[in-house]
Amino acid sequence: MSALGEGDTSRQVVAWELLSERPRTFGWLPITTRTYRMPDGSVSDWDIHNGLRTVAVLALTEEGSVVLARQFRPGPSAIVLDLPGGIVDPGEDVLAAAARELLEETGYAADTVEPAGSTWAFGASTWRREVAIARSARPVAAVTSWGGDEYCEAVVVTVAELRDIARRGETTDTDLVYLALDHAGLL
Repeated sequence: MSALGEGDTSRQVVAWELLSERPRTFGWLPITTRTYRMPDGSVSDWDIHNGLRTVAVLALTEEGSVVLARQFRPGPSAIVLDLPGGIVDPGEDVLAAAARELLEETGYAADTVEPAGSTWAFGASTWRREVAIARSARPVAAVTSWGGDEYCEAVVVTVAELRDIARRGETTDTDLVYLALDHAGLL
């Protein structure tokens, strides 16, 4: 496959030159403002969201259904169906965090939890988003994510319904849904 401008060295992508960094926070989100010299010589500031690691869980029941967390998300200002998940606490194992978040947000536990991949949150971020697969998920407790800034309810859907939810953009986890479904052989 050839790219436009291939062979034109005046238009090759190069790393930007980092001139300075200023750490700060925005609410609960750690941010570093980085100042870069761009390839054309101009200077540009970028707010880099950093330091976070999150995990989401594709929770599969014995019957092959998927357990989701229905919740309001302030970014899209909508109620969405997301994979259960959240922040991996400092020093916490990703799979332990996945099991904890699954239980807190849905009241479900699973026999096994396995890693399924990860992705960057977005291009101006050092934030890694992990995804795990929990197998043989079953309800064991009441949802404990009800209060403060988190209000979740468990919803069980089929794999086909989950794919439709992702296709329609009714989740903030579309990339993780497809990554997990691919890992599980369910695409």
